[in-house]
Amino acid sequence: METNYPNRYRWVILSLLFVATTVNYMDRIVLSVLIPTIKSDLNLNDIAFGHILSAFQLTYTLGFLFVGKMIDKLGTKLGYLLSILLWSAAAAMHGVCKSASCLAIWRGALGITQSGNFPAAIKSVSEWFHVQDRSFATSLFNAGSSISNIIGPPLIVALALQAGWRWTFVAFGLLGFLLVTVWQVLYKSEKQPELEQDQTKEHIPWLQLLRDRRSYAIMLGKFFTDPVWWFYLFWMPNYLSSQRGFDLKEIAFATPLIYIVATLIGFVGGWFPGFLMRKGWSVSRARKTTMALSAALLPVTAFAVFAPSPWLAIALVSLACGAHNSWSANIFTLTSDCFPSRAVGSMTGLAGFAGGLGGLLFATLLPGYIVEYFGYVPIFVLMGILHPIAYGCVHVFLKSR
Repeated sequence: METNYPNRYRWVILSLLFVATTVNYMDRIVLSVLIPTIKSDLNLNDIAFGHILSAFQLTYTLGFLFVGKMIDKLGTKLGYLLSILLWSAAAAMHGVCKSASCLAIWRGALGITQSGNFPAAIKSVSEWFHVQDRSFATSLFNAGSSISNIIGPPLIVALALQAGWRWTFVAFGLLGFLLVTVWQVLYKSEKQPELEQDQTKEHIPWLQLLRDRRSYAIMLGKFFTDPVWWFYLFWMPNYLSSQRGFDLKEIAFATPLIYIVATLIGFVGGWFPGFLMRKGWSVSRARKTTMALSAALLPVTAFAVFAPSPWLAIALVSLACGAHNSWSANIFTLTSDCFPSRAVGSMTGLAGFAGGLGGLLFATLLPGYIVEYFGYVPIFVLMGILHPIAYGCVHVFLKSR
């Protein structure tokens, strides 16, 4: 019984990571779901909305530069706890805002504090799961990013209709304080020795990581693909409202459908490399094959903007988000495939920084101006080609592996 305890308890750990990621994304999407109401109340246009989103994306990006290293030094339990505590306070403070500048300030605070989520979660997976199980474990906790979009919009809209958009921000922020208590009680920090090949505790500096060509496979893979997820997460409710005539209740119904499909496809993408490895494939070949299949789906989804029916558009966006989830489970896991656990937080931070830069450019700054002056067609087409570009980078920098 004793020897089986770590194998059983790792699922408790994974459940905690899933819940934390779900709460993390719930706090992110409140603004996007309620933006039609907030734009009307505060007299905002799409450019102002883009600037508010950019404040989050900028600080989220910069946060990765030091938060990943902080997670490596403090450990997963304390580092993640501090991140949850601070992002929950920032989320709640959105409710006091009466101007775009105030929203941008607290959106920026939310970004820097939420940047601890993935470095801590990926590091935890590397400490508790074998290499052939890590992409599936990652797909399971990362499903929180989709589950939040399934259960979140109906809850957010229902609460906003009853209490107003300001109290909605406060309520979802308070949810994080409850999570802090659960995290402190249930999370255990013990590493599993049989999973860790490198037992030294010396931290690996950034310069050493940046000399490794595998770092650029991960960083460029994130730079070109993170914007796709961010774009649909931030802009889809606005698109459905302004271009397809959806009201808040219709957005609350449509958005979960996108992320139900995204979750299921993400699970398959996380499971498939482990299946191939058990068939005798190498880790690199199994991982890259799954990523290639995922990337190949994205160009088709660009046709969503041309779809005559809004529901066909929603179906294609669902496929885009699902293919991205499949990709994401594997690009995240490349970090623990290529580097020891003591470097996973730092490498995830560098990758997150690269992804954040891509998101800042392609998902927040540019869309605000492109949508305002040229409409949605150019940006949907761009979202369709970024994953194939990213796969080309991954293939080149991991070619000899």
